[in-house]
Amino acid sequence: MTTPITRVLARRVWDSRGRPTVEAEVHTARGAGRAIAPAGASTGSGEARELRDGGRRLRGLDVGQAVANANGPIAQALKGLPVEDQSAIDQAMITLDGTANKGRLGANSIVAVSLAAAQAAAQAAGVPLWQHLARERAAGTAPRLPLPEVQIFGGGAHAGARVDLQDFLLVAPGARSFTEAIEWTAEVYHAAGARMAARGSVYGVADEGGWWPDFNGNEAAIETLTRAIEDTGLSAPGQVAIALDVAATQFFDGHHYSLKLDGRKLDREAFGDLLASWINAYPIVSVEDPFAENDVEGMRAFTARCGARVQIVGDDFLVTDATRIREAARIGCCNAALLKPNQIGTVSETLAAWRAAQAEGWGAIVSARSGETEDVSIVHLAVGWGVPQLKVGSFARSERMAKWNEALRIEEALGAGAAPFPAPGIYPRAA
Repeated sequence: MTTPITRVLARRVWDSRGRPTVEAEVHTARGAGRAIAPAGASTGSGEARELRDGGRRLRGLDVGQAVANANGPIAQALKGLPVEDQSAIDQAMITLDGTANKGRLGANSIVAVSLAAAQAAAQAAGVPLWQHLARERAAGTAPRLPLPEVQIFGGGAHAGARVDLQDFLLVAPGARSFTEAIEWTAEVYHAAGARMAARGSVYGVADEGGWWPDFNGNEAAIETLTRAIEDTGLSAPGQVAIALDVAATQFFDGHHYSLKLDGRKLDREAFGDLLASWINAYPIVSVEDPFAENDVEGMRAFTARCGARVQIVGDDFLVTDATRIREAARIGCCNAALLKPNQIGTVSETLAAWRAAQAEGWGAIVSARSGETEDVSIVHLAVGWGVPQLKVGSFARSERMAKWNEALRIEEALGAGAAPFPAPGIYPRAA
């Protein structure tokens, strides 16, 4: 028995950075689903494209046309389709858009409707979204509580480029439950804040809730996080460890990596040496986008050098694209993929990227964006599909905590029915 879509309704709402975004509702006779499109501050050139109105009003960022597209041609194309058929819903929007990057209708309108359709299908089935996805066994894995990856210090585009690297994060590979992982994260987050306060440098938080950086070098942030871990009495990297999001595209000029905070301009080889030295000196177990999105040789060399020891994640390098993941694996780049639904544009394409990563024996991380909202859909995607890691920002700001808290509720609901926590072998160095 299928449930046809009766109505699609979209509106303008606001994200955590005070910017307009698209909220969509998908209605059926058996209930409705709702979702909100996030937006990224740091975006890869290969990402699906948001549609913004331009002009002077709201700094050109309004989404009036994207909302109109959802309420008009998208709503007409989806009316009558079975809400349970996510692939057909998403393909209808992709075909209607007709561009390679969803730029005509807007990836922000498309992803909001795609996520809302998934929520509506769960409503029609009378189950939470994670359970709807798990019932389908779409990814061939049991439901899994993902290991949280939590920003402690923000940098790069998330903090006015005061530090060149974008994120200094904590993971807890030794935790025995999601609850314990979150507790350990809380201890380290507040220990890091206490260290910043002791040196008179607590100036608030960055876009995603991490402590606003005030360091005299990029390595100083890694060292401070290491000392904060020690302050809690937790062991590293066995219980907790450090993950870096380098977001190297932002400071690559085509030939050199310019670390302004350090006053250094490094070629590919020297930058790889620097990253490797940090891995040797600190309890780092994961490095995201260590080289620029177009620096294939740098990514390949770094994967060959460090991929057996740490997780090497492609974000801008892969843009949640199954084809790019398969090609990267073929040429020896990365060993894990970041999965951002709005980066590729639909739920189905995000799932295809996860399937591609699984087929290559890779890890994966479902990820939020810097411009987030109260929407918790990505938590359900991670759990229902059995993706082993989840990254939603820091341990502050309600749009972040809403997602961590939703995962705690799901953990309680799952009880003993989840796959083992954490997923084995995520970080070879922490085993």
